Amino acid sequence: MKTDVIVVSSDGDKMEEALTLAEKVALYKGLPARAALQLRLLSEEALGMMRSITGNRKGKFWIEDMEDVYQLHLQVDTPMDMNKQEQLLSASTSGKNEAAKGFMGRIRAFFEPLNWSDAPVITNAEGMDPYVSWSMNSYKKAVEKELNQDHEGAAEAWDELEKSVISNIADEVKVSIKGRTVEMIIFKRF
Repeated sequence: MKTDVIVVSSDGDKMEEALTLAEKVALYKGLPARAALQLRLLSEEALGMMRSITGNRKGKFWIEDMEDVYQLHLQVDTPMDMNKQEQLLSASTSGKNEAAKGFMGRIRAFFEPLNWSDAPVITNAEGMDPYVSWSMNSYKKAVEKELNQDHEGAAEAWDELEKSVISNIADEVKVSIKGRTVEMIIFKRF
């Protein structure tokens, strides 16, 4: 099932409608109260991130579910021309963006086109545009490895993960960039 797509704005327009959508999905699917609350919390966090990190933009929000896995989609178009995109994609394999630290910093980096250099480039089948993606679970594993090796900053990164509502409730978060579109998908199995 895919819900209607709601065009939300970082200034708050239609945000309440999007939260109501999460409640309607929980009711329609007969989710228990705890699961319904978690679906709403994940929606609030996704929309809250949009408010705090995308600047003055509009985005699309919808929920899909397949086999008890719910996907909360937030899709935002970025002001990016092809030259900037090519520069960013070519730089993305060269190193890390020091500004994109921590869990929220990594997600924020995707909504700020100048910071896309921190993500790996994945090339589709021949002739198709490459896209950039990031996974919360991969990030957690990397931070845990750094923590176990006592790397500088690992304890702070782990602490931020522990405090994040999304990292504690969601099963996975994936963020990808294709063309001018940044999409964050939060996955949760109920």
